[in-house]
Amino acid sequence: MAEHTTPHPAGGTPPGTVHPLELLYEQAGQPRFSLPPALATAYGGDLGFTSPCLYANFVTSLDGVVALGPEYPSSGSAISGREPADRFVMGLLRACADAVLIGAGTLRATPRHRWTPDHVCPQAAPAFAELRRSLGRAAQPELVVVSASGDLPTEHPALQSGARVATTLDGARRLDGRLPAACSLLTAVEGSTLRMDDVLAALHTHGHTVVLTEGGPHLIGHLLGESLVDEVFLTTSPVLAGRADTSRPGLVAGIELLPNRPAWTDLISARRRGSYLFLRYRLRAPRANDGPAMAD
Repeated sequence: MAEHTTPHPAGGTPPGTVHPLELLYEQAGQPRFSLPPALATAYGGDLGFTSPCLYANFVTSLDGVVALGPEYPSSGSAISGREPADRFVMGLLRACADAVLIGAGTLRATPRHRWTPDHVCPQAAPAFAELRRSLGRAAQPELVVVSASGDLPTEHPALQSGARVATTLDGARRLDGRLPAACSLLTAVEGSTLRMDDVLAALHTHGHTVVLTEGGPHLIGHLLGESLVDEVFLTTSPVLAGRADTSRPGLVAGIELLPNRPAWTDLISARRRGSYLFLRYRLRAPRANDGPAMAD
């Protein structure tokens, strides 16, 4: 879900325009932030999160593809067709968060991206800033990049402008002297493995209790494996991606959930813009017979 040069589909809305989403369903009793009027109008209602909360946001094709493979940088925008409503929702979810959590693969796959609200929806930047002020948030959510190995493209503009890198002591040694001065290290454990529960606990100590993750699929797999995901926002794009000889993952990679440990969800919100669906799911608490947590 990042920047790409793919043109908007013929007959679509110009990228600079945000049209209101149509509310189809919303479960009663959801937390509310009292969005600024411009954001509430565009979103088709209010939005909010309990604290602490970890929520994910992805765009998927009709056939379940969320990334086109390493040979297609920034493929999320190809899947979304740069739909303005998807970019608005992406920006809104970032504007609600203390931090945006991504994996090293997502950083490498989006070489020019900045994980800020205004980067994907600049026309809503004043309203995003108003929302963050009302929530007592910093001007921008902090970018947190997870890499157990420390193998990162340190020239990436998102790192150059400042980010927190969560890694192991092995990864920290690999990054020694290479990480931009604007970045900081969050080193959780000795060795070459990294538990996401440790990463989130460290973020909580820094006041980052409302965290958005934009993946990728392997990071989501690790988070689900440790039962850390609270909600999933999923944009369903009206496009078929197909699969042939390239790796085109779905939402979750690196862990098998069915049949032994299904991660059931409840639909708590559904919105529509044209042929796009914007769905919000809440993860149910794992049952005792759903199987053990995944080890890194």
